[in-house]
Amino acid sequence: MHKFFSKVTVVALLGLGLSQVQAQDTIRYVGNTLSNVDYHHGQLSPAVGVHNIQVMRANRENPTQENAYGWTYNHAPNLAYWNGSFYLHYLSDPVGEHIPPSQTFLQTSKDGYSWSKPEILFPPYRIPDGTRKEGHPGVAKDLDAIMHQRMGFYVSKSNRLLALGYYGIALDAKDDPNDGKGIGRVVREILPNGKFGPIYFIRYNSSWDQKKSAYKFYTKSKDKGFVKACNELLADPLMMQQWVEEADRNDPLINLKGEYKAFSYYSLPDNRVVGLWKHALTSISKDGGKTWEYSPTRAPGFVNSNAKIWGQRTSDGRYATVYNPSEFRWPLAVSTSDDGLVYKDLLLINGEITTMRYGGNYKSYGPQYVRGILPGNGTPPGGDMWVSYSMNKEDMWVSKIPVSITAKADASANEVFAQMPAGDELDKWNIYSPLWAPVGIEKMADGTKALAMKDWDKFDYAKAERVVPASKVMTAEFVIVPAQNNKGMMHIEFQDAKGTPAVRLIFDKDGMFKNKAGYRLSGMMKYEPNKEYKVRVELDVPKRMYHVFVDDKKVTTRIFFAPVPSIERIMFRTGEVRRFPDADTPTDQDYDVPQAGEQDERAEFYIKSLKTQDHQSMATSAK
Repeated sequence: MHKFFSKVTVVALLGLGLSQVQAQDTIRYVGNTLSNVDYHHGQLSPAVGVHNIQVMRANRENPTQENAYGWTYNHAPNLAYWNGSFYLHYLSDPVGEHIPPSQTFLQTSKDGYSWSKPEILFPPYRIPDGTRKEGHPGVAKDLDAIMHQRMGFYVSKSNRLLALGYYGIALDAKDDPNDGKGIGRVVREILPNGKFGPIYFIRYNSSWDQKKSAYKFYTKSKDKGFVKACNELLADPLMMQQWVEEADRNDPLINLKGEYKAFSYYSLPDNRVVGLWKHALTSISKDGGKTWEYSPTRAPGFVNSNAKIWGQRTSDGRYATVYNPSEFRWPLAVSTSDDGLVYKDLLLINGEITTMRYGGNYKSYGPQYVRGILPGNGTPPGGDMWVSYSMNKEDMWVSKIPVSITAKADASANEVFAQMPAGDELDKWNIYSPLWAPVGIEKMADGTKALAMKDWDKFDYAKAERVVPASKVMTAEFVIVPAQNNKGMMHIEFQDAKGTPAVRLIFDKDGMFKNKAGYRLSGMMKYEPNKEYKVRVELDVPKRMYHVFVDDKKVTTRIFFAPVPSIERIMFRTGEVRRFPDADTPTDQDYDVPQAGEQDERAEFYIKSLKTQDHQSMATSAK
């Protein structure tokens, strides 16, 4: 990518437009909450009930269809919901960005939690030897194209699902495949039976010799319905606006031309369209994207660097934007608005950064390049908001965000999972569920339901968190069954709204139940595998003291290892705290970590219940 050129262009746009846009009607962030990049979670309060689910985990050492055949650069997912299923496609390279070969994979899911194995949607494309690009000295020899598309799906008015991709040319690792000098955009239909139609080109770059194309032009299809759906797509200005980077710089199908990347949009009640681009650039259209009121300009108050921002109207009639609110690609956060113009809050979606196991060209740390479901591309049941993104440009993730979006718990925790209706058990829980460290409701050996947290991932962990009403004096009681006492670990933390832990309890792999006492860990008691433990913790924020009882027997009294203003979150995690990377970590990781593809020994923990009681709430103490 020509990143220097892009940044210079954006800075120029921002400088030209900021004074002018104050007089324009535009989206803006007016809240006081900002992200602290020194923390992966930004010290943001979580949106209650968000479920983060890993879809694909890269593994070069043990390539299978489950991990996209061992390719470790995986990025830029797109999402749709059609015919009762989620569809997610993403581009993939063997090691790094813009280094061929390149292809696009597809995964599907009925519920958003269990996903199919990746299938090749658009395979590698061989560039004819001798191909050149204007302005570049390189000549193609045994070279494959680079896939780099900003748009993934289109559902036609006749309910046909089209998948799209783009084949660009990168003659070296620093060449830009989205410079308008590539090959062209391809399209194929995804059929109701899960099979794919033939691949066609739907749009060529003018510099490309069409006679050398490996696929026919879409008008050659004998399926008139398919051709009609393609023509319908080509006639939609908002769909076309997504193509601006890859298309010819003077393509007449694209109304707003320029260095505007990763377009998303939503409609206001008066039918005006709000457009969003990288760097939180924004503008408004009164005619469905045919014209724009002003050149896209930084939305006042928004913090967003060179990463995607997603915006949509939510099922409650409000609006949400999802993006990285920093100059880095962490954390992933959501901001909400009542009217689609004024955004007031900033809440956490995913504040984790797993280890980047494989280095590569232009690989960035963090949950990034978020995309949801475009208007017209389907509405999942339940009214939740769904988004897709990559982690470290390596693994694929989705998040289910409950609507209405809130950071506040409406009541104390009172979950006995065995007594709760199926499917409702984790509605108020935030979960982080990697494929090798899954989180979910399962039946134990005795047939009762529990929150199961398993972990055989050397580089990640399972995490489940319950937001509770802010309290000064609280009792929390949970019943837990460790399936082992010689491997794995379970951390239980009591945190404030910003995620600062005051108390940490640990079921450790040496068979001891411990607590963090300042620098040191202090043992409280031994624990046994497959035995049920009822743990009660009494917390007093003003005194900075807590008492721990196990099966109604006191095992310790301690002082908080960090002061907090209140307790608002209870977190269960199967691994140690991680702080790498940070804001000073070198940008490009050029190494693979040892044993990157290997599994750890499996550890399992089962949480049967969690109950909290607020003895002195923040509201009461303020009176």
